[in-house]
Amino acid sequence: MGVSRRSVIVTSIAASAAAAVPIALNAGVSAAASAPGDVVGKITVGYQGWFAAPGDGAPINGWWHYSPDWSQPPAPGACSITCWPDMRDFTKGYRTNFANLGNGQPANLFSSYDQQTVDTHFRWMQQNGCDTAALQRFNPNGGEGATRDAMAQKVRQAAEAYGRKFYIMYDVTWWLTMQNEIKADWANKMSAHAASAAYARQNGKPVVCIWGFGFNDDGRPFAPAACLDVINWFKGQGCYVIGGVPTHWRLGTDDSRAGFIDVYHAFDMVSPWMVGRISDNAGADWYYQNRVLGDLADLNARGIDYQPCVIPGDLAAGHRRHGELMWRQFYNHTRAGVKSAYISMFDEFNEGNQIAKTAESAAWQPTNSGMRALDEDGTPCSSDYYLRLTNDGGRMLKGQIALTEARFTAPFPTGPDQSAPSVPGSLRVTGTTDTTVALAWNAATDNVGVAGYRISRVAGATSSVVGTTTTLAFTATGLSASTGYTFTVAAFDAAGNASGASNAVTATTTAPPSGSTNLAAGRPTAESSHTQTYGSGNAVDGNTGTYWESANNAWPQWLQVDLGSAVATRRIVLTLPPQSSWATRTQTVAVSGSTNGSSFTGIVGAQGYTFDPASGNTVTITFPATVTTRYLRLTFTANTGWPAGQVSELRVYSA
Repeated sequence: MGVSRRSVIVTSIAASAAAAVPIALNAGVSAAASAPGDVVGKITVGYQGWFAAPGDGAPINGWWHYSPDWSQPPAPGACSITCWPDMRDFTKGYRTNFANLGNGQPANLFSSYDQQTVDTHFRWMQQNGCDTAALQRFNPNGGEGATRDAMAQKVRQAAEAYGRKFYIMYDVTWWLTMQNEIKADWANKMSAHAASAAYARQNGKPVVCIWGFGFNDDGRPFAPAACLDVINWFKGQGCYVIGGVPTHWRLGTDDSRAGFIDVYHAFDMVSPWMVGRISDNAGADWYYQNRVLGDLADLNARGIDYQPCVIPGDLAAGHRRHGELMWRQFYNHTRAGVKSAYISMFDEFNEGNQIAKTAESAAWQPTNSGMRALDEDGTPCSSDYYLRLTNDGGRMLKGQIALTEARFTAPFPTGPDQSAPSVPGSLRVTGTTDTTVALAWNAATDNVGVAGYRISRVAGATSSVVGTTTTLAFTATGLSASTGYTFTVAAFDAAGNASGASNAVTATTTAPPSGSTNLAAGRPTAESSHTQTYGSGNAVDGNTGTYWESANNAWPQWLQVDLGSAVATRRIVLTLPPQSSWATRTQTVAVSGSTNGSSFTGIVGAQGYTFDPASGNTVTITFPATVTTRYLRLTFTANTGWPAGQVSELRVYSA
């Protein structure tokens, strides 16, 4: 599957530990470094504009970003998008090799090269509070250059027509000769667009963003001196320069190279990346406490503007929770005093992080696509739901509406529903282990219908959400052994109305079992394959919110861990992300071991193991006898929930 070059290594920070961090509500508001302009105090959306099809007139003349082989129409097993666009507002589409939609209509896709497509997108922006579009521009000196040049003109025309602003956002991924070429591209081509009244200006200066400096991966190997040279050159041209920087830029760890702090502080505005970093509210809260507040303080002290990233969530991976994840980020940024936000992305159908109109149900996507529609978690959502959610979140960020923790944007536009559900009854503990507490409760009622339940952990006067579910049970995971925890649950409806908290229950986790040291934690891994950013290292990073996922539809697949030396092993524990959006699935897995990494002996034959979110999406594989081995390999041959092998955490124990 073709993926965006925006895919980057997922952080090793255990975002699932967010539940252990007390959330200080109503944090003090901080002032932005600059007065409002076209990016400060505004909602900016990342705009790829990189889809094309044969016959659309684009110089690239292919299924650009739609198919792994641009000469071939996208089809099942040969498609680079993970979600299907809603095509109802476009006047022209291009026929794919997918079956018809569930409603019988042909499986057509849009081309970004059609001016009507770009006009439609900018009309959606106008209708939904998206102030500014950041047009992505990768290395323009190869075969894509002419098409990208034309897209800049089309975006300019649409921005002018619909009263939006736009600016050029250079992505330096794999642009290894960028230091001089990026200057020439701006001077000879892109700077001409700054003459447009629609070109974004901040502090009276044309805006340019450079995305990718300091990332700790092979695609962006630039030294600090080269990066500073480029930043200072653009400033010398009179530009206001935004930096799209690593998530952990301030600390110089994880996805950030060390020694880049002077580069980051040279930007006029800093915009840390967040795609692939969070998949639930707990992760969003962790980053709020441990990165957003510190980033904001650091930048305000230096007069640098801050533009944190807001993501709707990976629809293909089931992260969205009908808007809960996106709203939590808007809520956190607003209470921190953030004034600007960058939405990633507007039209990123490859990574599944788009807010553009998307198939709302099986009726609006091909019958053989295997893709998730917006109703994938059981809650019907209109195709424009994430546009409307962006609008409401932006209004809250700008102070146009009050700070509101509960998402109130209805998944389907209806008359206002202002009635909250009743309080769930009889919250109780149904089981404990050394790391989990299982809960259950009686159903709440609502005048329209209960959309779900929000489970919170209480510590003194603070409360932090640890998960949501549409069922009447939930298992809190990632807890410490022999420790007491207190929980409550509240119901919410589709309009965002929330009940009061239920009765509180307290449970103490059990003592850890003997041989409870996880031998695989942080150890080197290997794999047969992975898709997008879901590499094998995610399986040993201690974060249940990240995961390994193999290539799709290509069995068998394997995941391997190197324990460092031959050690006694007896038990493996596998988990998937514990959220209820990961529906129950059975994976067929065999276990083998090796002392040299090349010759493997079977330990446990292939069996089906069921991962159930009601029990923490956890499976234990106990060996028939203790096995002394260095390398443990899991071989996957089937998965009833997704056509790939999937593991969030691989833990290995001696007993």
